[in-house]
Order: sequence, then C-alpha cells, then structure tokens
Amino acid sequence: MNALQNALYQSFSRASFLKKKYVNPIQSTLIPNGGEYLMKISIGTPPIETLVIADTGSDLTWTQCKPCVDCFKQLGPIFNPKNSCSYKTIGCNNKLCQGFICNNNTCNYEVSYGDQSHTMGDLSIETFTFASTSGQNVSIPNIVFGCGHDNGGTFPNATSGIIGLGGGNASIVNQMHQQIKGKFSYCLIPLESLLDNSNATSHINFGNCAIVSGPDVVSTPLIKKEPSTFYYLNLKGISVGNRTIEFKSSPISPPVGGGGHDQGNIIIDSGTTLTYVPDTFYLNLEAMLMLSINATKKDDPSSSFGLCYESNENGTIDVPKIVAHFTNADLELSTSNIFTQAEEGIVCLTIVPGGNQISIFGNLAQANFLIGYDLKANKVSFKPTDCTYKY
Repeated sequence: MNALQNALYQSFSRASFLKKKYVNPIQSTLIPNGGEYLMKISIGTPPIETLVIADTGSDLTWTQCKPCVDCFKQLGPIFNPKNSCSYKTIGCNNKLCQGFICNNNTCNYEVSYGDQSHTMGDLSIETFTFASTSGQNVSIPNIVFGCGHDNGGTFPNATSGIIGLGGGNASIVNQMHQQIKGKFSYCLIPLESLLDNSNATSHINFGNCAIVSGPDVVSTPLIKKEPSTFYYLNLKGISVGNRTIEFKSSPISPPVGGGGHDQGNIIIDSGTTLTYVPDTFYLNLEAMLMLSINATKKDDPSSSFGLCYESNENGTIDVPKIVAHFTNADLELSTSNIFTQAEEGIVCLTIVPGGNQISIFGNLAQANFLIGYDLKANKVSFKPTDCTYKY
C-alpha cells in the first residue's frame, strides 16, 4: 500500500510539475494592416505595449526609441529606455556584439531592407512581455533587440518596428528557444475579410500551442541554406487547372550539408506582401492564366502588378483551380491568395516577376492557412483554415 501511495504521490507531483512547466503558452494578437501583419507585444519594465511587423524574413527585432535622430511617424508612444529599469545597452566587448558596429564602447546596429527602409541604433537588452493562451502575461528577460534612433522608409505609422521571426541566432524565435522549443504558428487574415469586419484579428502562437495537426495538414521540409535568416522551401511547380508549370528559381546557395542549388528554391516570408518568381516562370504563368480566365483585362492602376482584370459584382473573378506544389505538400490557392483588389472594380495578380532576386512566397498567398514552423523537425505545415474564425 505504501508503494502505491508513493507512486500516486509521484504521479501527482509529476503532473503538477508538468503543468507548471507548460503553463501559459505564448500567444500574441496579429492585426492586418494593409499588406503587413502587426504583432502586439510589450517592451520594458514597466511594460509598454506596441505593435511591430511580424517578419519571418528578418532576424533582428527592433523598435523606435527616444531620443530620435530621425524617426518615422508613429501613432503610439515611442519607447523611452530611460523609463525602463530593465533596459541595458550592450558593450563592444560583449560577445553579443560580434558582427555589429562598435561606437564609443556601445554596440550599434544598422539594417537596410529591400524597399530602402532602414533602422540604426543601439543593440540592447530588455524584457519583452507577451500575452498567453491562459490570459496571464509572460515576461522574458534579456532579449537582445535594436533600440532604433534613426529609422525611415515605408513603415506604416501603426507600427513601431519589426519583430524578427527568422531562422538566425539573433531572431526572437531562437532567443526564446527554451520557452518555445523551435515551434511557432500563425494564421493570416485575407485582406478582403476586412471589408466585412475591419477589426478582424488572428493570432500567432509559440511552443506547445503552435502544433498544426489534423486530417487536412500537409508538411514540407525546411531546407537549411545560407543566409540562415530565411526559411527555404522547395517549390516544384504551380498548376493552373490540369496543366503544371515547372518551377526553377535563380540559384541562391547550396543547402547546408550538400545538395543541389535547386533545393530550397523559394523562401516563405510573412513580411513580404506579394509572391516573387523568376521572370520566365512568371511569363509562362501569366500566359496560362490569360488562357484560363474569362474576364476583361485592365491596365494596372498602381504599376505594382502585371496582370489585372475587371472584377465582378462581388469584387473578384472566377479562376481555375490553382495549386502550388511543394515537396510533399500541395496547396490549393484561393482566388484571394493570388488576386487582390488594386482599386474598386479591378483585381490584379499578386504573383509578380522578381528578376534574378530570391523567390518569395508572400503573405497574401499564405492567408487562410494555419502555418506551423517546427525548427527541430525542420518542416513547415499548412492547414486550410478560416483565419477570421477562432484563430
């Protein structure tokens, strides 16, 4: 009897330990904002709430900071590190400063983006606070981030900066490895859903609540390549109806550990709106769509797209079945994944030619999929989902 009581006590103790260990999985609100998705976080002690662009194509997390040398207009308060008792700058001798800039014994950073936006400031350490599935906030100390004093470009005024969800060492995903074990997932609301509900939001989950499962889930391998910031997938082709166009991207770099340059030929990026493909592939896709779509062609009103059509009374057009064929994962793309309203009465193809640049599977193509990243298992999973409902 004593042995049974001991076993029961151990069982209850273990259950209590596991409950404490896995309590409060991190979950943050995602807010669609034009062609970007903003993540709600809090920075400092006491925590100051802010919105940052959720970007799987960046490593460094940063926010605008006082004093501003040159800051873009921001609707919310700009973070003042002097008001936080947990804020610290990083010195030049700190190993965290390797690869960054040293100035007056303070570690500085400088990042430029593809659209000529930029941020410069102090590499620093701070406590970040996130919401959770339990409703209790989770504070994580000693997060390395950029305190930006010189920032400019095309950043929307609803945001204060970027949260780096990339694969590199500096990303928030790797910095929170102990808490999330390399797992996160998100569900992006399609832009046309905002016409019905302008306040619609969804979530990004980390850790145990980020597992994507169920009968409709398909998974494709993550391919390790340099630079490690990006999440590389292998796209085999895109089919329009019953015809498939083989996908071959511009050479980037060979996979880590060997393999052909054609492996990992596209990156998945939550911070890029459109999908970019090689010019030749685009021309073949455009020609096939033009043969398949019975609608009136229109000129691109914004000079951002290529193929545009007059939309019907529902603000859309009828398209054939479009499937993106990744390794081991076929994704059927809806009309809203590949066409967007450029102006009233006109919709345009959101797949565009990218020249010799890296190919990108952008966030419009990812909408209404629950997408899970498992960096331990090296895979990305997709589940067709109405992201406006419960996610």
